[in-house]
Amino acid sequence: MKNKLMTDFSVDKKNKTVKVKREFMSPKKHVWAAWTEPELLDQWWAPKPWKSRTKTMDFKEGGRRLYAMVGPEGEEHWSLADFKSITPKTNFKYHSSFCDSQGNLNTDMPQSDWSVDFTESNGSTTVYVEIKPEKLSDLEKMIEMGFKEGFTAILEELAEILPTISNQ
Repeated sequence: MKNKLMTDFSVDKKNKTVKVKREFMSPKKHVWAAWTEPELLDQWWAPKPWKSRTKTMDFKEGGRRLYAMVGPEGEEHWSLADFKSITPKTNFKYHSSFCDSQGNLNTDMPQSDWSVDFTESNGSTTVYVEIKPEKLSDLEKMIEMGFKEGFTAILEELAEILPTISNQ
């Protein structure tokens, strides 16, 4: 069954915040797994025709994910997710930044703090994402780089793979 649910996406420049809400017709344990297990993340965390490739991931407080978005011509754009807090199957927070393949930060690119919340009701799961860039200029650069379109597209990718995730 194709998930036709909409993604709510709002930008609040005054408070330097992006808020995204998306409902998925899957149980919370599957949606949580898709966000927190590298082999599942790599199936959806890039808008087609791009691919996500995790180099390392240690999903724990103080851990990190180092990954690349790989383009159709093989080009790589590296990022880090530094995990700040984790409340299993409910919320996790991380600091997102661009870097090189070794995890050295690219301070010329936007950085932001993410909070990802999961709630379940009647077999569907709603994910609430709040993104706070460090500076207004970072927020503006994210939007200019196509963040809204890209993030909306990857949430569609997630909706597509969720039915394939078996009971964990």
